[in-house]
Amino acid sequence: MDWIREIDGYCERVSPEYWAEPINAITNAAFLISAWVMWQRVRDQDMPLAKGLVVILAVIGVGSYLFHTHARVWAALADVAPILLFILVYIFAVNRNICRMSSGMAICGTLLFLPFAALVAPLFQLVPGFGGSAVYAPVPLLILIYAFLLRGQDMILAKGMTVGALILILSITFRALDLPFCGQWPVGTHFMWHILNAIMLGWMIEVYRAALVRGRFSKGPAP
Repeated sequence: MDWIREIDGYCERVSPEYWAEPINAITNAAFLISAWVMWQRVRDQDMPLAKGLVVILAVIGVGSYLFHTHARVWAALADVAPILLFILVYIFAVNRNICRMSSGMAICGTLLFLPFAALVAPLFQLVPGFGGSAVYAPVPLLILIYAFLLRGQDMILAKGMTVGALILILSITFRALDLPFCGQWPVGTHFMWHILNAIMLGWMIEVYRAALVRGRFSKGPAP
């Protein structure tokens, strides 16, 4: 693999220069802001997985910044790897601490995301206009499945997950529209993918955090 091969995949990039995508690059600050906000929410709580998700959220912002400035194969890996890691850790956290699975079962359930995504993503690629964004489409679908399955256990959690899935669907839509609308909007729409994803990922951490708090409170002594 040619790790230093240049990648030109977004409307805003019209040259190989470092600052060829200033808006796409700068809007990655949204991930750092979201991570900072959520760190204030979890730092004093005994929630190691939530804290890990916050750290990964910040790394997502750094990786995406590197990709939208260097725009090379190695930077693309730095962009997508933390996203996949966040998905897997979040699924494990929900399986382990919300669904009350054993660690082994939680890991197995987490790894099932990979064949699930491999089977579902090609179906979304059949939808006109989705293009490369179809690879992310299995994620909101899975969130909605979890929301449906957990509605009886924690309706607040289910509603929160549904909101997160809807934000992600809107985010994916902006990502998919980046190139098709390039002629009418030269800046592109990819920057909205960053802003909405930063909001969505922070929101999903908060949904998980709040569910843990409710779960612990419900198991406390009766007043």
